Amino acid sequence: MVVLRTVLRFAMAPYYQRIDVLVNVAAGKQHAAVVEQLTEAFRAAGLDAEIRLIEGPAIAREAAEAIARGSTLIVAAGGDGTVSAAASAVANSGATLAVLPLGTLNHFANDLGIPLDAAKAAQAIAAGRDIEIDLGEVNGRTFINNASIGMYASLVSERAAMQRIGRGKWIAHGLAAMRVWRRYQRLRVVLDVDGQTRDARTPFVFVGNNEYQLSGFELGGRKGLNAGRLHVCMAPGMTRGGVGRLILVAVFGDVCSLDGFESLPAESVRLDAGVARVKASVDGEVVTFDNPLTFRIRRRALRVRVA
Repeated sequence: MVVLRTVLRFAMAPYYQRIDVLVNVAAGKQHAAVVEQLTEAFRAAGLDAEIRLIEGPAIAREAAEAIARGSTLIVAAGGDGTVSAAASAVANSGATLAVLPLGTLNHFANDLGIPLDAAKAAQAIAAGRDIEIDLGEVNGRTFINNASIGMYASLVSERAAMQRIGRGKWIAHGLAAMRVWRRYQRLRVVLDVDGQTRDARTPFVFVGNNEYQLSGFELGGRKGLNAGRLHVCMAPGMTRGGVGRLILVAVFGDVCSLDGFESLPAESVRLDAGVARVKASVDGEVVTFDNPLTFRIRRRALRVRVA
């Protein structure tokens, strides 16, 4: 009877499926402890997991190689940047991406309903189901959350510079925000949104993968990831003080009620910044692109495991 129960347990999918867990070594300093914790979490969930520590820039390559070896479930263990890199390899491959959130904000995991606790996340991966969701793309680079130019891209760049000189993450974030605020400027861009062209002077242009919530406690979250739309936000003509009000209103009200704030859905966006190269924040990573930027939505391009 014991042998029969054991055989039946191993026959149940996705339980006891062998999977590749790619852990970004930048996600934590005590790597041995992280591996031990994750090994125990997946073992308790009934999954036979190969856990590997990977340098951040190699995540996409390692995910692609694992798929080429026959892996059908890739677990990205880290923050949104780690997940985004793995997603670029998993998209349209026939494999499934699962998320084990080890980052600071973990927006994508939250939108998928993945628990932030490692043991609970492993259980969700074991007992979950697979769905197909959309991906955003800018100049050939995919994104799971959003891409933007202007103030936020500058903030991410400044924060990274602060961290390179030894500042803690949150101190670096605060100092970077003050620097960007002091150097507030508006960009002049030409936007073509689904064939409609216009000029704008705006402190930022934000392009999300599906619609973002823009007010209240759900600020920054998404209710769905398969509507087949980009979400474009900008603030033409908004002053520095106006941006400050936007931040406050976002917490206590509806930013769409502010004069100068614009939010619209789109299937494709072309953005000309009038310069040769453009710095953008893509899922929290600063990337330099050739101008212009072309955004599109890739419908149901990524299979993901959800709770």
